[in-house]
Parts: sequence; structure tokens; C-alpha cells
Amino acid sequence: MKFAIITHSKHKICNGNLWAYEPYVREMDLWLNNVSETQVVAPLTNEEKTSIEKKYLKDDIVLKEIPQINFLSIKNSLISILQMPIICIKIFKAMLWADHIHLRCPGNIGLLGAIIQIVFPFKPKTVKYAGNWDPYSKQPLSYRIQKWIVSNTFLTKKCKVLVYGQWKNQSKNVIPFFTASYTKKEIEEISEKNLNDKIRFIYVGAFTKSKQPLLAVKVVEELAKEGYNVELSMYGNGAEFESIESYINTNNSNQFIKLYGNQPKEIIKEAYQKAHFLVFISRSEGWPKVVAEAMFWGCLPIASKVSCIPYMLNFGERGSLVDDKEDIIFEVKEYLNNQKLYHKKAKEGIKWSQVYTLDKFKKEISKLV
Repeated sequence: MKFAIITHSKHKICNGNLWAYEPYVREMDLWLNNVSETQVVAPLTNEEKTSIEKKYLKDDIVLKEIPQINFLSIKNSLISILQMPIICIKIFKAMLWADHIHLRCPGNIGLLGAIIQIVFPFKPKTVKYAGNWDPYSKQPLSYRIQKWIVSNTFLTKKCKVLVYGQWKNQSKNVIPFFTASYTKKEIEEISEKNLNDKIRFIYVGAFTKSKQPLLAVKVVEELAKEGYNVELSMYGNGAEFESIESYINTNNSNQFIKLYGNQPKEIIKEAYQKAHFLVFISRSEGWPKVVAEAMFWGCLPIASKVSCIPYMLNFGERGSLVDDKEDIIFEVKEYLNNQKLYHKKAKEGIKWSQVYTLDKFKKEISKLV
């Protein structure tokens, strides 16, 4: 089977191997187990590879390089418009070549792919929509257009659209899906975590305004001021990293708040196993894998009510759904005063999340190709 991937994910070539963002590559490796030939239509960058990128397992993938495009400034918009015909031609050629078309949405390249696939009604397709599918959420116009095109069964034929969460009144080609981080072999006995000693919090994710990492910092600072024995470990990087580091140092919070930057999967796994609470108050999400990962290791999520997070937490049965700092602090104190409730929800989270293994993910993907 000839398989074409259309994606905005930046790719790199290092020592003759093709690299990209690790969670994306880990997933695509599972898709590519089922195909014989692969073309990837994606941007190529000369940037140095980072610790959160990995190479594809297959070494015969053909990269069809396209320019990166964005519309964040007038200059970039003009350049992107001029480059769009080249991108469209390369997407069209890859789709013409393929036996199966795989679109990664949302994104600017995903939007072009969603439009071009219309002229291939007889080719089987899958769309992985990694963003927020909530039909009532506020989203950019380009995202709404992508969602409308791929879910419209008149425009998009022979296609399965994989979305995070279960939503009412969807077209028949929209399929609730998930992602996974751990194998069935990694499942182990999780003992109850003691809340009578140091209370360990964890933040995992990008350091961006939309993820609100500073909110996690302020929560733990407030609890420390009230005399609680707390610790916050933060993993990730991004535009807000330096400002948060400066804030922590200025406020002398570095005794109980530690920044570790991007770390390998095994280091993050050990951190989940030690932590009591994940603080994750993101404003926009698809399937927040850190929430599922935390539950896998008995770390209770305190998270925002965005995208499919309420579904993942079973509307508060497997964690807490909150809006602001006061909500988070209230929930933490409730658990400290009622440890039975904490352990009950943590067990529910373990039970639910350990169903969604890479083994199950691989099996479900094989049904789609």
C-alpha cells in the first residue's frame, strides 16, 4: 500500500535519518507498520534536533519538502500566499500517487490538504484531527473550515475522521479516538500514595500562555505560604520558560519549585510515579496525553474544562475540573482532608487510563488502513 501523509509538522534530516516531534513520530510508526511505501509532505528545517524529537523507524520514507507557511504578519502572509501554489501541487501529486491519504489536522497544511482531497473521492482517507473537536468552542476560522470540510460527507468521501472525545450530532464519518503513551507490558501495581508527607505536584507541557504554567507556580506558592509541605516539578519548554524561571527566582520559590526543561519519556514517567497531583489548566487541547499519562501512574489530574478533558475525567470522577487558582487550591485541600476520596479517584483514573495502551492503539490503527 502506498501511503501519503500530509502534515504541518516540521521535519529534520540528521545522519541520513528523518526526524520529527516524538509523539507524532511514535504514532506514525504504528500507522506505517501497515504500509509498504510512504511519502510525507511536510516542511523541512535546518534547525538542530532536540530531545523531544525522534527518527522514524522506517528508513525508506520519501519526504516531499514544502515551505513553512504562517499568517502571523503581513510579510509572512504575502510570502505564504506566493508559496501556496507550490505546496498545493506537491500535495496533489502525493495524493495522486497514494493508495491511502492521511491528513494531519488542524493546521495550514491540513486545510490545504482538506480542500485538495475533495478531488479524490474514490481514494480511502483518514484524518487525524489532533485539536479540540468541541463544536461549541471558540476556534480560528481556518480550524472551523477544516472541521466542516472533513466532516461533510458530500465533500469528503471514503474518509474516517478521528477526533478526541465523544460529541453529539456528528456526521457518520466522525469517529471518537484516542492516543497512547505506554504499552501493556509497562502496567504495574500502583500503591496508594501517602498524602501525609510532602505533597508533590507536577506540570508537563509547553511553556506557553495558553497552557498557563504560571498558574501552577502560583498555586504551589500559595499553598507553601499557608504552611503546606509542597513541591512542584515542571517539565517542558517554550516562550514562557525564561519569564517563569525569573519569576520563581525573584520570589525565592526555587526551594520548592524546580524547572527541568524537556526530558526523555522515562524521566517523565518516574516523575508521574512520584507525584500526587498534575496541574494542567490549558485553554485549548485535543487529547491532552499528559492527563492520561498522569492517571496511568496514579497521579490525580486537576485540569481545565476544555475539549475532551471532562470526558477523560468522567466529569470529576477521575480527577478535578477547575477554572482558576482558587478552585485548584480548594480541591487540593479537599483531598488532603479526605484521603479516601483522593485514593478512590486515583484508582478510577488508573483503571480507565490503563485500557488505552499502545497495544490497543496499534490494533485500532490497523483497522483503519
